[in-house]
Amino acid sequence: MSPHRFAVGETVEFQPEPSDHNIPRGRHVITRALPGDDFGRTYRARSDQDGVERVFREAQLRAGPLRQAVP
Repeated sequence: MSPHRFAVGETVEFQPEPSDHNIPRGRHVITRALPGDDFGRTYRARSDQDGVERVFREAQLRAGPLRQAVP
């Protein structure tokens, strides 16, 4: 299987499927790269909107805007 596309700390955008109506859209930050399964790579990511950490398949995510460091 190929390596993970996203790295820990990277900001991604969640692309919901019809059954994902209860997950907030928008930016999430990758907190952990998990081993893959038959459906592809998976990640734990925390929502910027509600602060909840969830598990996502790589196909549900796309690269998000760059996060700016706070001085």
